[in-house]
Amino acid sequence: MSSEMKTTALVLGATGGIGSAVARRLLARGWRIRALNRDAAKASRSEPAFEWVQGDAMNAGDVLSAAEGVGLIVHAVNPPGYRDWETLVLPMLDNTIAAARAVGVRIVLPGNVYNFGPDALPAPTEESPQNPVTKKGAIRVEMEKRLRAASQSGAGVIIVRAGDFFGPGTTANSWFSAGLVTPGKPVGTIRNPGRRGIGHQWAYLPDMAETITQLIERADRLPAFAVYHMEGFWDADGMQMAEAIKRVVGGRAKIGNFPWWIVPLAAPFIPVMREIKEMRYLWKVPVRMRNAKLVAELGKEPQTPIDEAVRASLAALGCLPEPHRDTAALIAHPSQKAG
Repeated sequence: MSSEMKTTALVLGATGGIGSAVARRLLARGWRIRALNRDAAKASRSEPAFEWVQGDAMNAGDVLSAAEGVGLIVHAVNPPGYRDWETLVLPMLDNTIAAARAVGVRIVLPGNVYNFGPDALPAPTEESPQNPVTKKGAIRVEMEKRLRAASQSGAGVIIVRAGDFFGPGTTANSWFSAGLVTPGKPVGTIRNPGRRGIGHQWAYLPDMAETITQLIERADRLPAFAVYHMEGFWDADGMQMAEAIKRVVGGRAKIGNFPWWIVPLAAPFIPVMREIKEMRYLWKVPVRMRNAKLVAELGKEPQTPIDEAVRASLAALGCLPEPHRDTAALIAHPSQKAG
């Protein structure tokens, strides 16, 4: 494999939150980024440093063609707005696996806690049983089963599981942007979905991207099927994320409760509400994935101080005055800081 192949990564989902964060982090570390998109011309205007390839992750030929000459595939693509998960997610992954096998490269998958049902809580490890009680969780389990099989036949795998995402670039369906605050508006009331005293785990996207990048850089020493849990930001009493938001906006906001009562009413009509209803169990009990295995490999987990992370997240969502937004851009992309 040439040195160029080793440092070219194909990123599927490069316009999404975690996909774009990983792609930018790899780019800052000297990787070339190739990104597959159904509207490559439009995508290239937003991120001209990537090599954009016209194509669809649902088309096996497009994925295979895009994978020619790369040394890594980052599979961070998801159906928008939780639509058609049952019919789209697994075929897209199968296309990635087929391409990875054909060119002999490793697959990287950003994972989450959905794999685990109540029997694995409150502190699931990488080896905990995966008996989910939700459709989305069952799909996640099947994804990892297929990746494990792929790792035994020529395609190495890295999976990093983390808590609920927040940070610049997070999708509109994230709990931070869809629940706690309202994008584009100053923070007046923080709608906290958690219960006081019930811990919850969060993952700041730039930290997850850095974690994934560090694992990629030492991929040669990892097992063929390598799975790690991130600690992220552990909100021990269910109030610390809301309190951090309140501090960042100067203490002016009020902390209220998320209107859970509206979820079952809206679920029959709004796809994202069906997903929220299904995953509510993760807010009723403390769930904390431990990062001992990750720390043993990396030495420490990349962790941005919570107020700094929240400030960057709010600024990116347009919830802070304009002067804060340039600062947030530097926090989200530290490679751009003057040295």
